[in-house]
Amino acid sequence: MNGKMNMSISQIFQKDGKPTAFVLFSEGRKSAEGKIPDCTIISNDGFSEKEVKALELYLKMQQESILKTAKEVNIMKAFMQN
Repeated sequence: MNGKMNMSISQIFQKDGKPTAFVLFSEGRKSAEGKIPDCTIISNDGFSEKEVKALELYLKMQQESILKTAKEVNIMKAFMQN
């Protein structure tokens, strides 16, 4: 991971009674989608296995912060502003 990494966080979804969020990582042509609270990468296009492990570690270490941000995401409000 040498370039500029972008990260997008979804709103919170309830799955099996647990708050769940999805995180999209992108760097140039590479992209990966992670899932919180599992802290796993569920899809990957271009990142190496080592990079995927680093992204999963990031999800684990930042899980609380990511969930806090996801709780503040309001899709309808963002849609109406455009």
